[in-house]
Amino acid sequence: MKANIMPPAILTIICIIASALLVFVHELTKENISEQKALRFSKSVEALFGETDSTLLDTDFGEDLIEAIAVTSDGKTAIQVVADGYSKGGINILVGIDENGAVSGIEFVSLGETPGLGSKVRDIPEFREEFYGLTEAGVQVDGISGATFSSKGMAAAVDTALRVYSENKEAILNGRE
Repeated sequence: MKANIMPPAILTIICIIASALLVFVHELTKENISEQKALRFSKSVEALFGETDSTLLDTDFGEDLIEAIAVTSDGKTAIQVVADGYSKGGINILVGIDENGAVSGIEFVSLGETPGLGSKVRDIPEFREEFYGLTEAGVQVDGISGATFSSKGMAAAVDTALRVYSENKEAILNGRE
């Protein structure tokens, strides 16, 4: 009987210790991770609009793909969107929208797509430039050969940013939900 109880008891103790260690490490690193995300977001906003003051909004307007929204003092908006390309959540971009509601730039926060194929959405500037000037969602752009899923994911991310902006423009520019 004792031989049947010991292995599960030891395994239970090991699982409890491992879980406690994971909780401890998570608590120890969560603020640093949060600061790094904020810094990466801030640098991306700076890359889009140059040196500027921005206010981070505390809402995603009910859209799961939206990670963050920032508004600059001169009425420009940066919307961080994470979309699926070939890999789930592989496209993490910041879409810059100017004071007229048009896409004025796209900056990559991270890209988890296949190097050499899906990464073409970042590496080919002409593809990103197809989105510049768009003011409404749903406009068709030419995809990249060999990176079909990544191209569609990029288009979906920009569409999401434009849709959320147009539906909530007043609230975004006033800095509230």
